[in-house]
Amino acid sequence: MRRAWALTALLTLSGCTVAGTRAQAGVEQVVVGYQSKTINTVTAGTLLRAQGFLEKRLGDGYQVVWQDYDTGAPITAQMMAGKIDIGSMGDYPLLINGARGQQSEQTRTKMIAVTGYNRRGALNTVVVARDSPVGTLSGLRGKVVSTSVGSAAHGLLVQALRREGLTDTDVKVENQQPQVGASALQSGNVDALSQFVAWPGLLVHRGEAKVLYDGGALGVPTLHGTVVRQQYADRRPEVVKAFLAAQQDATEYLWRHPLEAAEIVAEQTGLPAEVVYLYNGANGIATFDLAIRPEFRDALARDVPFLASIGVLQGIDLDAFVDDSLVPAGGATPGAVLGGTDAICGTAVRDPALAGELWLAGETATIATTDPTCLLKAVKAARAAGKHIRAVYAPDATTGTRWFADRSTWVRDGDRFLPFVTEAAATAYRTGHPGARVLSYDRAVNEA
Repeated sequence: MRRAWALTALLTLSGCTVAGTRAQAGVEQVVVGYQSKTINTVTAGTLLRAQGFLEKRLGDGYQVVWQDYDTGAPITAQMMAGKIDIGSMGDYPLLINGARGQQSEQTRTKMIAVTGYNRRGALNTVVVARDSPVGTLSGLRGKVVSTSVGSAAHGLLVQALRREGLTDTDVKVENQQPQVGASALQSGNVDALSQFVAWPGLLVHRGEAKVLYDGGALGVPTLHGTVVRQQYADRRPEVVKAFLAAQQDATEYLWRHPLEAAEIVAEQTGLPAEVVYLYNGANGIATFDLAIRPEFRDALARDVPFLASIGVLQGIDLDAFVDDSLVPAGGATPGAVLGGTDAICGTAVRDPALAGELWLAGETATIATTDPTCLLKAVKAARAAGKHIRAVYAPDATTGTRWFADRSTWVRDGDRFLPFVTEAAATAYRTGHPGARVLSYDRAVNEA
């Protein structure tokens, strides 16, 4: 009961938190809207704010006002009213932002950078209660699913259901904010939850849910980005350039210090650091880079018909909305990547589709492993040494989606051990590989 209450308390923190709204004499305010718990926007929000990178770039004469929201919709509403200058949000809300802005010359907005992204769509996930009998998407027929209508998580749900041969009406969709849907899943009022980072990872980490569908199986890029009011950008281009330079500062900090960045974001948001690091850490589900690549433009274009079909978007001029002309040039290679030598197996850690990671309590660095089998051996050695393990991460053998190894389903195929985010994926692999068998995480560790 205490754990459930604690999670409910965390998830029901909602609404807008505003810091420093009273203008100081002789300074100009810059109002930034962000979503602290949508942790793939941290380089334009939580981490950026915590490290003071924007204030350092702006210098004297400016006061930054930070406004924290649960979703992108209220940020868009405030931008349309001229009350937020710069914001960050996911791809679907970005498109809605741009479309609404293009209804008037006074409200136009521009997407000027990307924050975090996943090329396969793994930032969105469908989960069910841990003891749910539903094991596949087709098992949701006639069930109730919570999602935020108009979000990328909603798009994932619809597209995934269609691939399974279900129609949009085969499930009942409850339009709920993420924290409301999480509580509804806990209480049994809904059968599944389709949401964006970090809600699925949080619920799974706490033992309240299991993954039904890995968004990485969809193979469609999903991203978050930075948006600015065009009138503000025209009036204060130096501020917009300073913001993007500060966002680059935050991005490079995350690249170079992924573990420390996760701890900072955890402290600021109340999310477990282990969950933040799952998404934002080395080889994390999210990659951070400001560039608006052609594949992202294409993904946004493919998202438009879906948003139009559910009545939240009439149309948008993407060429007028997407503008990467101010993105800073140069910078390090995108992303924090696991490397070095595997101390257990004595091999080089190179392939992100295989590399695992072990985070021990009290350590300032994690242990990288070459592949899932070496990871299990490292866990076994840590247990034998009496070490307390904070988290273990492994990439899904099919999609490459990094997940909690102890919450994954494992398959042994000869001398190889393979982790899968979903039970359905593990079953599918076993069906195609005679002799392979599904086993629990602890059994896999013991057999490694």
